[in-house]
Amino acid sequence: MQRCAWAKNALAIRYHDEEWGVPVHEDRVLFEFLILEGAQAGLGWDTVLKKREEYRAAFHGFDPARVALYDAGDLARLMGNAGLVRNRLKMQSAIRNAQAFLEVQRDFGSFDAYVWRFAEAEALSKDLKKRGFRFVGPTICYAFMQAVGMVNDHSPACFRHRL
Repeated sequence: MQRCAWAKNALAIRYHDEEWGVPVHEDRVLFEFLILEGAQAGLGWDTVLKKREEYRAAFHGFDPARVALYDAGDLARLMGNAGLVRNRLKMQSAIRNAQAFLEVQRDFGSFDAYVWRFAEAEALSKDLKKRGFRFVGPTICYAFMQAVGMVNDHSPACFRHRL
């Protein structure tokens, strides 16, 4: 069975085979990927995959309503967690992004209804930034779009390409 070349270890293979590129329409999962892609900036995706369960625990299952209420004490808790990427700007952006995420849900009924209107990462990035999101440059947005199935970038020889 052929896979995309980047899926080289057990964790990446499982992620590739079960999640990457599968269309996601659940807001909580979209929020999770938005936060994880921001955390990944400048790092390898394997680093974030290894820390994913700790992120889920630390961010209350990626519940944007809870994360939006995080205060200085929560930020300190996150920064003290060795199981996370302890970058203050990334942590602050996760909290701000939760607040902006809730605003998008109010404006569009769901984040899903909002985000699936975009066909290009540049346009998504520009609009997210306009709405107050951080760590959402075009590269991060493109990786997000790949992860949640808005773009099918499985290699043509990959068994997941046509699924």
